[in-house]
Amino acid sequence: MRTVIGLEIHVQLATETKLFCSCSANYFAAPPNTLTCPVCLGMPGALPVLNRRAVELALRVALALGAEVQEISRFDRKNYFYPDLPKGYQITQRDFPLAVGGTLAFRVDGEEHTVRIREMHIEEDAGKLIHTEDGALVDMNRCGVPLIEIVTEPDIHSPREAKEFLRALRTLLRHLRVSNADMEKGELRCDANISVSRDGELGTKTEIKNLNSFRAVERALGAEDERQRELLARGAVVEQVTFGWDERAGRLILQRTKEEAHDYRYFPEPDLVPLVVTREWLERVRAKMPELPWVREERFVREYGLSPKDAGVLIEEPMRADYFEEVVRACGSAQEAAGWVLSEILRYWKGDSPPLSAEALGELIRAVQSGKISRTNAKETLEEAISSGRNPMELVSEKGLSLLADEAELRRVAEEVVAENPKAVEDFRAGKKQAIGFLVGQAMRKTGGRADAKKLSRIFLEILGSN
Repeated sequence: MRTVIGLEIHVQLATETKLFCSCSANYFAAPPNTLTCPVCLGMPGALPVLNRRAVELALRVALALGAEVQEISRFDRKNYFYPDLPKGYQITQRDFPLAVGGTLAFRVDGEEHTVRIREMHIEEDAGKLIHTEDGALVDMNRCGVPLIEIVTEPDIHSPREAKEFLRALRTLLRHLRVSNADMEKGELRCDANISVSRDGELGTKTEIKNLNSFRAVERALGAEDERQRELLARGAVVEQVTFGWDERAGRLILQRTKEEAHDYRYFPEPDLVPLVVTREWLERVRAKMPELPWVREERFVREYGLSPKDAGVLIEEPMRADYFEEVVRACGSAQEAAGWVLSEILRYWKGDSPPLSAEALGELIRAVQSGKISRTNAKETLEEAISSGRNPMELVSEKGLSLLADEAELRRVAEEVVAENPKAVEDFRAGKKQAIGFLVGQAMRKTGGRADAKKLSRIFLEILGSN
């Protein structure tokens, strides 16, 4: 048996206004039903006007995927009735989408996979239902927000692959600056079709609607994969149905039985002219394309000497990659910048912005490199700077954490430690070289971590050698 999965991914485009009207598209924090107008509510006589910016953002995605952009595409009405769809139809593209074809490569456990794209089209979003104990409430603010729908070929063969494909797509969307692609906010949503094939023939597919987290995608597909395999193993028939997914309960919920395209009574949108993408327009969009994530990853390896693994972690989020490059410019060392960002900064990076400015981190790294402060004290200072919002070098100065540079003072401390630890001295002279590490540690304690460990090691060797 073989699992076959295809995805239909809805991406909210990061425009200021909606797809067909001038209402704000920044609905997430707005009071319910405050960002609407006759156009997005479908009032009689209201006419849509296409948002040029939304088309250009969609073209960026098509170009990045290597899709073929259609010179002429058309809009259609998809008719269905639901409380959060005030017009009774959705404006979408069915027969003549914006782009067809393309691929996206991604890795699973280091192995590269490629998924083909069937098509990508532009459409408007519906409103939002808010379920309460007393019933369902409707918020129309999201009506008309621009979406692209990316439809894959059935090239995915496990729930894990589906999850990693979506991760790679989110990384691409964020690098293109076309969407925040925040699944928790519904900016990236996924419908999944899955079937289990026997003897090389495709099985009956089922659909799982509105998956809004990577975890939900993997768990829901895993549950349906297992269900279909159990049915086929005992000779039962898989029926074509649509499920929802209850993340809290971890189970599939039957929503409806077999549904065909004709059920939506598609017909051409009479209020919109065909969308014409000229070669000149497409080339202007191409000229303004941001650096693609796989190009940036390769550059990080080539230009900065990073390992592919470290480069991959950095480019997962464009803001993270931007921050790393700012730190490199601030401190002058790509290896040090990568080490500090990956091992220290990411532990504290919880929101959308970095926990410390790149300039402040670069200054701290330079202080460690020049021997002004020990790496241990620098890490402790970094934690306090992040929690307090203060500049780390101000804390270094205030707390007197600068390294002791005076050779005479370091030698005095080392001689005290030698006098206080005759057993360690005896061990060293007996051939136990690790005793030097113990003596250095004692000296570091005496100086509050402010001594240079390398200088101390040299001084201890001089003292013990001269004795």
